[in-house]
This record gives sequence, C-alpha cells and structure tokens, in this order.
Amino acid sequence: MSDTQATWKLKAPAPEAAQNPAQQRGIAERLEVSPLLVHLMSLRGLANESDMDKFLSPGLRYLHPLDKWPGIEAGAALICKAVEENRRIAVWGDYDVDGITATTLVKDFMARRGVEISHYIPDRLDFGYGLHVDGIRELAAQGIGLLLTVDCGIANNEEIREARALGMQVIVTDHHLPGQELPEAEVIINPKLEGWPTPNLAGVGVAFLLMGAVNRLLPGAAADIRDFLDLVALGTVADVVPLDEQNRILVKNGLLLIKEGRRPGIQALKEISGLAPDDNVGTGSIGFALAPRINAAGRIGDPDLAVRMLLAKDPEEARQLATKLDKLNAKRKLEEQRILEEAIAQAESQLHLPGLVLHSEHWHSGIIGIVASRIVERFHRPCLILTKENGIFKGSGRSTPAFDLYQALLSCKQCLYKFGGHRQAAGLKLEPFQLANLKNLFAWAVEEQLGSNPAPPVLELDAELPFALITATLLKELELLQPFGQGNPRPIFLSPPLNILKHRFFSQKKHLELHLSDSSDGTNMRAVAWRQGERWQDASFTGRQIKIAYTPRLSKFNGLQQIELAVQDILSLE
Repeated sequence: MSDTQATWKLKAPAPEAAQNPAQQRGIAERLEVSPLLVHLMSLRGLANESDMDKFLSPGLRYLHPLDKWPGIEAGAALICKAVEENRRIAVWGDYDVDGITATTLVKDFMARRGVEISHYIPDRLDFGYGLHVDGIRELAAQGIGLLLTVDCGIANNEEIREARALGMQVIVTDHHLPGQELPEAEVIINPKLEGWPTPNLAGVGVAFLLMGAVNRLLPGAAADIRDFLDLVALGTVADVVPLDEQNRILVKNGLLLIKEGRRPGIQALKEISGLAPDDNVGTGSIGFALAPRINAAGRIGDPDLAVRMLLAKDPEEARQLATKLDKLNAKRKLEEQRILEEAIAQAESQLHLPGLVLHSEHWHSGIIGIVASRIVERFHRPCLILTKENGIFKGSGRSTPAFDLYQALLSCKQCLYKFGGHRQAAGLKLEPFQLANLKNLFAWAVEEQLGSNPAPPVLELDAELPFALITATLLKELELLQPFGQGNPRPIFLSPPLNILKHRFFSQKKHLELHLSDSSDGTNMRAVAWRQGERWQDASFTGRQIKIAYTPRLSKFNGLQQIELAVQDILSLE
C-alpha cells in the first residue's frame, strides 16, 4: 500500500521499569489511574510509584534551586548592579518563538520591577541569526551599558568583543552548542556547559531562571515569577527541546496559564487560531496553531510584531497584532507549499543518496527550515535546504531520530563559512563554490553514521488498544501525560484487524478519512490520516482488512464533539 512503509515495533519497558500486571494494578489503584496509564509511564522510564506520582503532578517545588544552575546568580548580580548604577540595559534575542518569548519575558519582568529596558531582534533577511556588529554599534550609540543575549550569543565571539570595546558589559544566555572558543563575556549561562542539572533547557527557560534570581536581588516587592511560565511553555514547546524532568515542570505549569489566558497577547493568539477561550492547550495546539503565527513574524515579517503582541496590556491592541500575525502566517503557508513542491521534485532525483542537499536561489530563507522538516518526514533522510542570500548560500538542516546533524556538519566544516545548532536541527552558511563539496561531504557523513543502506524508519507503538476501550474517560486520562514532546511522545496505539466501511480524500486530496469497524466486536470509529492523501491515493481499500497505528483524541466534526483517530500509519493485512 506504500513504498515508505515503516517497521512497526511494540515498545517494552526498560528492565528497571518493568512491572508485572499485579504490580501495575496496585500502582494504578493507589494513583487512581488505569493500569494502561501505569504501563505507558513505565515505557517512559518511570520505574516506581513515586516517580509516576511526580510525573503526573510536576509541581514547581521540584525545580532545582537557583544556586544549582551555574552562572545564574553571577548574571543576576551583574544585572542588579547595572540597575543600581542607572546603566541602560538591552536584551538581544533571536527571531524564532524561543527568542521572542525569552525577549518578551525579560522585558515584561524588568518592567514589572520598575526597570525599562530596550530590546533588539535582528531582521532575518538582512542579518540572519545571532548578533551582528551593526546592531551592536547602534545599541552603543543609544548608551547601552549592559547587553543581555537570550537564545543566542554563544558563537558570536567577534561581535561580543566589539560590544566590550564599545564599553558594554555582556551577559550571554544561550542553549546552543558552544564552539571550541567561548566568547569573552562577563558571564556565560548555557546549559550545554558542564555542571548544569539538565542540558536541555530552551533559551526562554534559561531567561526565566535568570529573572528568578534577579527577582530575589532587586530591592522592593518581588514579582510573582510564576506569571511568566506561559511564555516559558510557549517557547520551550516551539523549540522542540527534550521534555525532561525540569522542562516538564516548566511546561506543564505554563500550559495551565495559557489555558487561563491571563496574558492578552496569548489569549488573542488563541482566538485568531480558532481555539475557544477555555480550551485546554496542549503541545499540539502550540506546535500547530500558536507557534507558527509567532514564527511567521520572524520568518517573513517583523519579529517585533510578536513581541509587541505578547507585551500588550490592552486586549484590543493584542487582537489587532494577532490578526497581522495570522495574515503573515497565511502568506507563509502559501510560500511553504510552493517551495515544498520544488524541493520534493529535487529530492526525488537524489534518492540514491543517504542524505539530501536541496537548493534554489529564490527560496525564502525564513521558510526553508519548515520545508526541511517536511522533506525528512516524507523521505526519512537527513536534509539540508539552501538558498542564496547576499551572494552566499544559507541553509537549514533537519535530521532523522537516529542521526546527529550537528556532528555531521562538524565533518563538513572545511567547506562551511559558518554553522551551528543541535542534534536534530542546524543552520549553516557556505560560499557557492563549496556546494559540490558539501554534497559529497554530507553524503559521506550520513553514510558514516547510518551505513550505506539505512534501515527503514521504525514506528514505535505503545500498546494494543481495541476500539471498544476508547472512551472519553480514557482520553481524559491520557491528557495527564501532557506535555508531549521529545522524551515523552504522544502515545501511539496498535489497532486490531479492521474492516474498511468507507473512505474518502478531502481538501484537494491532502487528507484521507476512513470509517472503520473493529472486526472483533463491530465497534465503529472515524479516522483521519492527516497530510497522507498523496501517499495513499493509489491504494486499493475496497474489501481490504487493515491495521492502523493511531492516536485517539476528541475532535469537533460537523459541529459535534466526538472521538476521532489520528492515523500515523496503515498496514494492509492482505
């Protein structure tokens, strides 16, 4: 039925987390949840009842004390000294959701403590990621005495030297991988450096901890630092960092604030995204509704629009700014589809290679990262997508789960002008004459890690789940596992053999709708394979029995709320 069929594999708990059915039932009774939920938590490495209780109720009291985070107290002391000396402060952020929320958090917190500071987010097309000398000089001309970076700066050695030469003190807060040489800043705060309780904080998470320490040192009444967790959740989820214990605490509590809609900007963003005011907002709503609209400002517009929206105190002003972001996002989606179609055509001519390097001089640099993700999803190969900007190629890369993209770029560094990022996502620049070298070196780097014949993708399934057991009560219980993300994926279940009652393609054949019957007891369910219409359009469903890998959820269909199955994959039984 498909030439890209993944290998399906039922997960098993690690030996230290495995429990027999009687143990699972006992824990379930004491935690007042189902044995299925206990099983799902054991698959996520939770080995005992105490860890599971903490996972289900991750209170802020479980955050590590501020003195356990290297650099936080030193950075806070430097900020407070600048305030005491009436020195002007500026925060420099990145133009993605993580950088925008971190910038907003610092400005909003400092304003609530009575300190007005400036902010600077570079234009993506003119300057690209990170600090640049023109902006540094502009801030110096404004009399800035202390520069605080958020979600950037760890690789900007030259720019930070310029800032210090112009009389600024510099605090770098970042979460990207450092190079061999650290910048000459007064304080560097980065969870990728040694000694941190977790290496996985997003840039906004680092900013939150720093402001928490500033809150303790500034004279006067302290702000309620919990009020900023909505921004932390938004930026952390959007940046797709692993949701380890500390990130889970921050995001879980931040999602509660987003649901309440205390911040007019986030409430306006929910409204324009079609979310009801009292809807629960999970990581899916952030990833598919809220974050893309904020990202659109930095990708194809002015990132300051998003900062202003998130800082807005007046609901009407927030709505007007959210509407502008929504229009930018609609424009972004049209451009993304155009680039994606061209990129797919290029990729299909490179399927003999283990890694894809796609390029065009007219692709929009603010959109190629999204397209790279779509290409990886479709072809299951690491991918670099490049466009030409100011005479050089600028690119974004995305990876498969088994491939370390940053290490691969280290192997290609001899032909790169600049690069940086993470295991799963990275950015790069190179001179046009190096393009052929990059293609060869990247193919070699992929083969070095994955072998000459990479294994097909593996789809890991949490448990078998017959349709008769899917109830509103079960779906409500599954939401206790939120927030979902790296390290805590949304559960995917294996169906029993199913009969296809009917099917149809919709939205210009982008999506596939199936009406299915469980062959064991006749329970019927509606299922949708989102963005898989093209993949299955040539399949013959008539008279077939299938199994599906799926996630159940509540959805509105024809104005009514009902259970819908989101199909991850389909397996023919004939």
